[in-house]
Amino acid sequence: MKSVAAGVLEVAYLEQGPADGPPVILLHGFPYDVHSYEYVAAQLSQQGFRCLIPYLRGYGPTRFLSKDTPRSGQQAALGHDLRAFLDALEIPQAILAGYDWGGRAACVVAALWPERARGLISCGTGYNIQDIATAASPAEPKQERRFWYQYYFHSERGRAGLATNRHALARLLWELWSPTWSFGEETFNRSASAFDNPDFVEVVIHSYRHRYGLVSGDPALDSLEEKLARQPAISVPTIVLEGADDDVDPWEERDHHAAHFTGHYERRVLPRTGHNPPQESPDAFAQAVLDLAEPR
Repeated sequence: MKSVAAGVLEVAYLEQGPADGPPVILLHGFPYDVHSYEYVAAQLSQQGFRCLIPYLRGYGPTRFLSKDTPRSGQQAALGHDLRAFLDALEIPQAILAGYDWGGRAACVVAALWPERARGLISCGTGYNIQDIATAASPAEPKQERRFWYQYYFHSERGRAGLATNRHALARLLWELWSPTWSFGEETFNRSASAFDNPDFVEVVIHSYRHRYGLVSGDPALDSLEEKLARQPAISVPTIVLEGADDDVDPWEERDHHAAHFTGHYERRVLPRTGHNPPQESPDAFAQAVLDLAEPR
């Protein structure tokens, strides 16, 4: 475990592979942690990549540097954190790969600072930048049912439930979102300790309220949110990985996100894979990184 002061955070991260290898940043989602990339990083480091796997704000040993910084979970915060992490480690450009919250951070950087992304891997929702202006529009009923946990977090009952039952709730989401993934107690427990971060609840609750326009964001990030509200296109080479068995973000035959990408773009559907592709299908995830690293 290493750490570095980056922006408003002291970011804890794992590093694997040669220090002079091409860098790849591997970004976890909610409610998961850096262990999602154990096997992916092992493969890539053997291929000569420098793998950097940070704990996001509110997870594991990552900490805010000031008690006065808003515990925001908004998309601009995740993207800003990632850019600050690259700056702190003096990495001018890297392959950015993530799912869920981590995929959002990677998409934000790829859209707003494309020079920092050699390539992008985004899972599930390929264009993972929220359109907050339309967030109040209802989805079809089956999808609304899948988002029950988000609406739960909109209430103070949900905040209390997350604080009291964070491990049990996270485990339930793992089971629901990846119905074909037979993970064991040891696998879950290795990640569950990351949810004991003192800022976990506040960051999560803010994230799921901000994305629906229910709360204000960090004022320091207003200019970034304004840019993201314009739904900027992503020009960097991109591979989107979708789990065929993802039960929170189900795969559809029609690709609703391709129009947001103006550079090289591929979409790959992974069989017997749910919401956590790097941990459920590490070989396919690592291969996507290798394919992006090839000259085009």
